[in-house]
Amino acid sequence: MTTLDKIKPGHGGMIIKVGGEGALRRRLLDMGLTPKTSVFVNKVAPMGDPMELSLRGYVLTIRLDDASKIEVESREA
Repeated sequence: MTTLDKIKPGHGGMIIKVGGEGALRRRLLDMGLTPKTSVFVNKVAPMGDPMELSLRGYVLTIRLDDASKIEVESREA
């Protein structure tokens, strides 16, 4: 297992655990980043932050700091 910020563009995985505390964790869950959800990394900004994800039929942009709190089981696209 690894964290979402370590997944390279063109790869994906399944969310295992959402970390963080309080409002941050609630916000991540409200955006659809819940356990057992498949997520795919489309691209990362040129300067490295933020990253663009595809999940649940929509595209989400998230900061790497927030992505580091999400544990995923990585797999090839």
